[in-house]
Amino acid sequence: MLQVGPLLPALHSEIADEFAAMRLPEDDSRATFLTERGPGIRLVVTSGKVGVDAALIDALPNLEAIVNFGVGYDTTDVGAARARGIGVSNTPDVLTDCVADTALALLLDVFRRITQADTFLRAGHWATASFPLATRFSGKRVGIVGLGRIGGAIATRLEGFGCEISYHNRNQVPGSPYVYAGSITELAAGCDALVVAAAGGADSERIITAEVLTALGPQGYLVNIARGSVVDEPALIEALQAGRIAGAGLDVFEDEPRVPAALVMMDNVVLLPHIASGTRETRRAMADLTLANIRRFQTDGTLITPV
Repeated sequence: MLQVGPLLPALHSEIADEFAAMRLPEDDSRATFLTERGPGIRLVVTSGKVGVDAALIDALPNLEAIVNFGVGYDTTDVGAARARGIGVSNTPDVLTDCVADTALALLLDVFRRITQADTFLRAGHWATASFPLATRFSGKRVGIVGLGRIGGAIATRLEGFGCEISYHNRNQVPGSPYVYAGSITELAAGCDALVVAAAGGADSERIITAEVLTALGPQGYLVNIARGSVVDEPALIEALQAGRIAGAGLDVFEDEPRVPAALVMMDNVVLLPHIASGTRETRRAMADLTLANIRRFQTDGTLITPV
């Protein structure tokens, strides 16, 4: 078994102890390691931040499965894996609630200006001035891009705030009580906040375009807890600078951990270091599901949560 990239420390220790997993070198010894050890590798464990590209798949001639720690797997070349009959798994469901909670936290923050108010108070301004009025969130029109597990959990939470909920998917969700929009631009034009919960990958790259942001409008807010690649980041920066949207709450970025200085300088943007699923409970559940996939593969060659 081969570990590619860093993992949760506890998970790293567990797969090393239970399965004698080896770590893929990240220095000049990598090529020699793959030549000598590559043919003996049947299973790779990685994360959504690192993944397994086509070149690494080619270097592992007997690879049978890629187990991914995380719900996102766009950094793994799934097409190359499937062409070889290699199974790929992820850890869905177990992080749904925490990611949905984070989306709501960002929505409340950008509308009510919570982070700005905190900074205002800490800077000592309250003694001499009143904090500017914010915008009510309850009852707002919220559009969700991607009504999957996470998008659905976000929608359920929004119901508690009396929000009008609409969504866009590649296909309409049968039986959904929410209003379906035929395009993302149409969705954005009819809402006060646009929440991005779409899966990453080539099919969704930069689907939040300048046109979408213009449709969202100068009173609208964007929240992204999906993947940085889903948003056209330069177009977002331009829209924020020009006042074409009111603000944004971002947990993910195009080139993590590098965040554009222009975003950092804006006080109408809330920035998080990709922590939507970052709770002790969720990380443990993700690790447990990763281990369960490994054990199932070791037992019968199948995966519990194939993608």
